[in-house]
Amino acid sequence: MDTEASILPSTTPRSRALATEAVHAGRDDLAALGLHAPPIDLSTTYPSYDSRGEAERIDAFATTGARLDGPPVYARLDNPTTARFETALARLEETASAVSFASGMAALTAVLLARASMGLRHVVAVRPLYGCSDHLLGAGLLGTEVTWTDPAGIAGAIRPDTGLVMVETPANPTLAEVDIRALAHSCGSVPLLVDNTFATPVLQRPVEHGARLVLHSATKYLGGHGDVMGGVVACDEEFAARLRQVRFATGGVLHPMAGYLLLRGLSTLPVRVRAASTSAAELCRRLTADPRIARVHYPKVGGAMVSFEVYGDPHRVISAVRLITPAVSLGSVDTLIQHPASISHRIVDEGDRQAAGVGDRLLRMSVGLEDVEDLWADLCQALSDPPARTVAGTVPEWLPTGR
Repeated sequence: MDTEASILPSTTPRSRALATEAVHAGRDDLAALGLHAPPIDLSTTYPSYDSRGEAERIDAFATTGARLDGPPVYARLDNPTTARFETALARLEETASAVSFASGMAALTAVLLARASMGLRHVVAVRPLYGCSDHLLGAGLLGTEVTWTDPAGIAGAIRPDTGLVMVETPANPTLAEVDIRALAHSCGSVPLLVDNTFATPVLQRPVEHGARLVLHSATKYLGGHGDVMGGVVACDEEFAARLRQVRFATGGVLHPMAGYLLLRGLSTLPVRVRAASTSAAELCRRLTADPRIARVHYPKVGGAMVSFEVYGDPHRVISAVRLITPAVSLGSVDTLIQHPASISHRIVDEGDRQAAGVGDRLLRMSVGLEDVEDLWADLCQALSDPPARTVAGTVPEWLPTGR
């Protein structure tokens, strides 16, 4: 059996290209094990005949939060399969460590709890954020207090009890971008957390610009196929140790099967992101020139996300797509479209949502790997004006059938 000790992140600087790391990180020991594909360890517990030794190891974890030396003890402490994914993601984000969780929201929760345990319950945040992130910060569910500000106001919003500054760039769903380096400077000694879900390490590595924490909803591009849920925080080892302690206490662990699927997803991450980004940029160009579109949002960093505001009824577009799937989430191999004001950001107060640029006519599209001409044809027919008259009780011909 492979152990965590054999797959911890390397302390040596990364010298291989991102595409190479995506394929090989977390798998460096496989040849020595006589394996080609990473193993899946589904054990919840492990045999141990040295209870005194185990007591010492558990005491060490309780004190430091560092990974246990030697074989695993219990799946809530650590798991060899999920550790491989953490190793790989840390290498891609160029951080010392990464800690995985059952979802992106579980990951953010752990960060907030870790800072609160140090008496630092105040958070400074920039809108827009993912709707549930916004709600978690603002609802006080974890005893946190949030100050919302624009990037220029961060330094002035920081207090002695501020434990975190949080931004999402490109932002969900407007794709607004911020200068990470400038924000990190404004934060001073307060850690800057960047939600890097949309960009992925393929397009930007926030730690290169001064961020100390990088959050991913791994459900999205890291998994990449719409069939796995997870979250991860890339950071230094000191903060990773605290996150492991929170994860152990709260139980928000990533399932080993999810860890395996996420590691597999990372191997094609650069190829998927770059291919989908090429199509997204072309669709952005065409939408910008389309008279039915009021405004198009596309980030300078690029990516596979496109948001656009329509002159007509956005709900009709959602109901009319045939190839594109009307669904929440993003980052899958197939193209998804949704109406943020109705779903992903419905939980945000309407006034705050509107002020953040999430208007009622905004649609968010996650471009997949289909042929761009097929995607454009579907968008065109969905954006077309409906027939002037329909027979009562019948379905207009522009509505989808068979789904």
